[in-house]
Amino acid sequence: MPAPRVLISDALSPAAVQIFKDRGIDVDFQPDLGKDKDKLSQIIGDYDGLAIRSATKVTAKILEKATNLKVVGRAGIGVDNVEIPAATAKGIIVMNTPFGNSITTAEHAIAMMFALARQIPQADASTQAGKWEKNRFMGVELTAKTLGVIGCGNIGSIVADRGVGLRMKVIAYDPFLSPERAIELGVEKVELDELLRRADIITLHVPMTEKTKNILSAENIAKTKKGVRIINCARGGLVDEQALRAALDSGHVAGAAFDVFIEEPATSNPLFGHPNVVCTPHLGASTSEAQENVALQVAEQMSDYLLQGAIQNAVNFPSITAEEAPRLKPFVALAEKLGSFLGQLTEAPIKGIRIEYEGAVSHMNTRALTSAAVTGVLRPFLQDINMVSAPVVARERGITIEEVKRENAARDYESFVRIIVDAEDMPRHAGGTVFQDGKPRVIEIRDIAVDAEFAPHMIYVRNDDKPGFIGRFGTLLGESGVNVATFALGRDKPGGDAICFVSVDQPVTEDLLRKIEDIPQVKRARSVRF
Repeated sequence: MPAPRVLISDALSPAAVQIFKDRGIDVDFQPDLGKDKDKLSQIIGDYDGLAIRSATKVTAKILEKATNLKVVGRAGIGVDNVEIPAATAKGIIVMNTPFGNSITTAEHAIAMMFALARQIPQADASTQAGKWEKNRFMGVELTAKTLGVIGCGNIGSIVADRGVGLRMKVIAYDPFLSPERAIELGVEKVELDELLRRADIITLHVPMTEKTKNILSAENIAKTKKGVRIINCARGGLVDEQALRAALDSGHVAGAAFDVFIEEPATSNPLFGHPNVVCTPHLGASTSEAQENVALQVAEQMSDYLLQGAIQNAVNFPSITAEEAPRLKPFVALAEKLGSFLGQLTEAPIKGIRIEYEGAVSHMNTRALTSAAVTGVLRPFLQDINMVSAPVVARERGITIEEVKRENAARDYESFVRIIVDAEDMPRHAGGTVFQDGKPRVIEIRDIAVDAEFAPHMIYVRNDDKPGFIGRFGTLLGESGVNVATFALGRDKPGGDAICFVSVDQPVTEDLLRKIEDIPQVKRARSVRF
């Protein structure tokens, strides 16, 4: 099997290039290629992985040409330069490195806070211009001031910790911050309106979403304490820049320090030119340590995925550790094949998919298994679906996805997976497990016990348990020149409902299926492929 090929189209550390080489990956380092969209489009089809910073724009057009691409790795936290829906639709994992520059970004916010409190940039410019305006630059102490942190995740929690160390009173607004974590950080958890009312300094550390866009709107800025100072080292667009300028001009806001802007590069901005504003050109992650850290991290993550199937820090798929990837692989195959079997039997519109995990498998990474199951169910209808896009596609079509976990496995199996497809005509379900040999098997169809391996070509038959069926069925296969590989039978009770699941050596023709359905005991016959 040839070594995976990775293209690095932005300036990454030589140490990151070496990580790829040391792991046995064929790496092509072209640090200026990201600026040339046409050339990138021409060669991207040759690579399994693409490592980028912010200069490379991974557009839908480029992804169309990326016929072999499996992963895009962004050295940094922001993935604004990757069209994630297009990547997801093609099954391409998009990874970032959310922790490699956390300390650097947090320290920049703290530095901006000091610069704002003591007017350091303005005082520096004045002094170097030969002036000595000691009385002009009257600052404020940070000790005992109230620091309001909006967003207390990875970076926000570091800022909060530094604020506590500076003997500030730290309050935080974050719907996902648990009371236990707030106590651990030494912060007071509050609602947004209370933070706006109480904070002397507000610092933003949230991603840009529909809910956080303009979180400091004109209305919310008006709720702040007079003399507040506002810091944004997170994302442009979290603050209404026009409204903030008006509040600065009126004196309601004493100062603002911004590292990010709605439009970047920011060659002009409503905040520019105000005497109480400090601006930097998106330097949050710009330290030598951070740049090295994110480059090394993305190289390790991409290598782990391409070589072992491990997924870390993906923005469009659940994480899979290197340790669990080998254990998950056969269960991913089981979930996908069980789903595919049911999908091929279903012709009516699907309303919901329920996946039940029993025994040891219930403790595994079931989100990945569920993605595989949904992929299998929907693939007969949507040929281009994949494990990455399946949950999104199902949600868009109004199909409900449900997971159920039980610690005890059915029957005598260590693990058991059952999939129920709720279609408009009727529900269909099947269950299976993975044996010691690592091969997935069907062990239940319609509550009837069977034991069948999956094969490329199979015939599924539902019939009455009456004499004569097996003989006539075998004769038909023989007369059609179809060789049987395995033959699995099951029934609910003597003379009741029965099924057979047969693997054959070649595709099954429609003519043969019609002849099988003409056998008096047969209720339904279907050809299925895996």
